[in-house]
Amino acid sequence: MKILVTGTAGFIGFHLAAKLVEQGHEVVGIDNINDYYSTGLKMDRLREAGISDEATKWSQKVVSSRNANYSFIRMNLEDKDVLYKLFESEHFDSVCNLAAQAGVRYSIENPHAYISSNILGFLNILEACKRYKIKHLVYASSSSVYGNSKKMPLSTSDAVDNPISLYAASKKSNELMAHTYSHLFGLPTTGLRFFTVYGPWGRPDMAYFLFTRAIVEGKPIQVFNQGDLYRDFTYIDDIVEGIVNVLKGTPDLHPPYKVYNIGNSSPVKLMDFIETIENSIKKEAIKEFKQMQPGDVYKTFADVSDLEKDFGYHPNTPLESGIGRFVEWYKNYYNIN
Repeated sequence: MKILVTGTAGFIGFHLAAKLVEQGHEVVGIDNINDYYSTGLKMDRLREAGISDEATKWSQKVVSSRNANYSFIRMNLEDKDVLYKLFESEHFDSVCNLAAQAGVRYSIENPHAYISSNILGFLNILEACKRYKIKHLVYASSSSVYGNSKKMPLSTSDAVDNPISLYAASKKSNELMAHTYSHLFGLPTTGLRFFTVYGPWGRPDMAYFLFTRAIVEGKPIQVFNQGDLYRDFTYIDDIVEGIVNVLKGTPDLHPPYKVYNIGNSSPVKLMDFIETIENSIKKEAIKEFKQMQPGDVYKTFADVSDLEKDFGYHPNTPLESGIGRFVEWYKNYYNIN
């Protein structure tokens, strides 16, 4: 297949593109390389994939030096005309849209970035997929759509009408928009509600990354809600396997629309998660206990039974192994002995 993956300078997109190319697919990756977090890390991901620094130039196609089946173009999803030209010239079979303005807390401070990227950008993806007869659009949603639901595990059959951050609202909007395009135009769409993803080359704004950095440097970590939080931490390899399986199929539904949870289905208490990082680094964290932050949720716990049944999804990376691999990568990346 020839697949467009958006957000390939990002964490999940970087790993997904590598796996698809490894399996023999042709991949075109796009990203705007924005500065929400370190552009240096984003560029290093691209370099790791064989993409040269020419990638910083807008709208220029750069072919990987490691695999001719992977190429990258810097562009904004909001730039409709450039996006349409890309679809017209490349003749994609499928699209995986992972590009988005991420971050729950950041959405409180910078709301316009979320409307521009997550709403307008996604609309342009939908329109391009409709116009150029894409066989399957897989897109990133988020567990944040569940808000502070008390019902556990969280199921896609639950009502998700009470988001508590603009980020969550933008992801719920994506699901509604995708359903509309599936219903009106027969565009096959599959949404994946990601639960907390971690692993090598991860996002430096995520808690596990911040904790690791602080512990290594002997600085205090901020532990919100006095440590009484639970997250369904999911290792990147398990996530990528799930996405690849979904990309290979299309929903056998009318309209051809489906949303799945993609997580580990095994919530971990925040304090236990911190202890796992401490054990891997072999150093105790200095902890500063804080109150609950606006927009945060108390617990995430994914019901992934539908994804297991329909696509054979079976996350199997133990937390200790996943954190160990991340810490090893972190030390190598930052040259820490």
